[in-house]
Amino acid sequence: MKYPVHISKRLAVVLVAAAALAIVTGLVESGRSHGQATSANTPPEAGEKTGASSSQSSLELAPTQLNAIKIEPVGKNLFPVEKEAVGSIDYDEDLSVQVFPDYQGTIIETLAQLGAGVRKDQPLYTIKSPDLIQAESTLIGAAATYVLTNKELMRVQGLGGVAEREKEQATSDEQTAEGALKAARDAVRIFGKTDAEIDQMIASRKIDPALVVRSPITGKITAKNAQPGWLVQPGIMPAPFSVADVSIKWMLASVMESEIPLFHLGQPVQVQVISYADRVFRGRVSKIYETVDPNTHRVTIRSEIADPNDELHPGMLANFIISVSAPVESIALPANGVVRESDGTMTAWVTTDRRHFVQRILKIGLRKDNQVQVFEGLQLGELAVTDGAVFLDNMLEAPPSD
Repeated sequence: MKYPVHISKRLAVVLVAAAALAIVTGLVESGRSHGQATSANTPPEAGEKTGASSSQSSLELAPTQLNAIKIEPVGKNLFPVEKEAVGSIDYDEDLSVQVFPDYQGTIIETLAQLGAGVRKDQPLYTIKSPDLIQAESTLIGAAATYVLTNKELMRVQGLGGVAEREKEQATSDEQTAEGALKAARDAVRIFGKTDAEIDQMIASRKIDPALVVRSPITGKITAKNAQPGWLVQPGIMPAPFSVADVSIKWMLASVMESEIPLFHLGQPVQVQVISYADRVFRGRVSKIYETVDPNTHRVTIRSEIADPNDELHPGMLANFIISVSAPVESIALPANGVVRESDGTMTAWVTTDRRHFVQRILKIGLRKDNQVQVFEGLQLGELAVTDGAVFLDNMLEAPPSD
């Protein structure tokens, strides 16, 4: 005989709740298959260190999925402490010369072209100088006077019965004329005329009005304003020619005023330009300018860069990398092991058994040679994914399979 079972309302509620809990637990366990993500969202106990955030995502990979990633112990790497800035190329003004004439005059002829290489003392242009004409006229006159006084002295000395006073006067006149001739020669020599040219002028009694202006240094003509007929004066801009030693160039970069304490004279500089993308030009910081731009709050850093083949040209846009201190050793992870998430955070994946993986949030710093400096989030020697971290991220975001 069957007896009816009476269940109280309170007991019925308890039994229904237990059944619902069992169903939910079964569904969760069934979702944890190979290659599916789980999330440990339980907050840590007070004082507990997680090495990442309070919420860590995890994955379990099937053996076939492990081929898509690379796992290595976390190591260290040297990171140079560098600052980057954008600037431009310019001539070294300390090695650039404005070639003015020493005297006022009118340009007669130009003897060199813009961009041409020149040697020291090579003629650049000639001018017709009134000062030179006056000096040469004086020279020719002094030479004629000397000839006359010398002839008179020889005549007096060859005559008998000439008073001693007359001989002394002739001697004095000849010596005075000789001194004037020497002074006139020196005056013309100052203009750059050679002794041979001076002798030719005296012999022909014709002046040479062309004053030759020569290059004071060996270099390259970087500016040319000289035209025949143009009146030029010493020190009055623009100069007829500019010549620069182009084996050294200036690199001018602007940096934030807050970074000024990081820069010092002599720091090594690496420079790259678009024209030679695979080349690195090297130099050193040579000057830190005193003036700060009040609008941009930037200051100019000048570097001297060796350019023996004259490949860099003024106005070129250049990227500067300046080493501001000695390299630092730090925990590092290959770039392929670091993922930038949609919210901007940087993450990596670590494991203890090469099968189960936990996502860590990182605090990173410098990058060098495909290595990323890690300040927080990883420990030296622990196993981390060094290649294929994006693969794990994609699995985490993928919807669960049916």
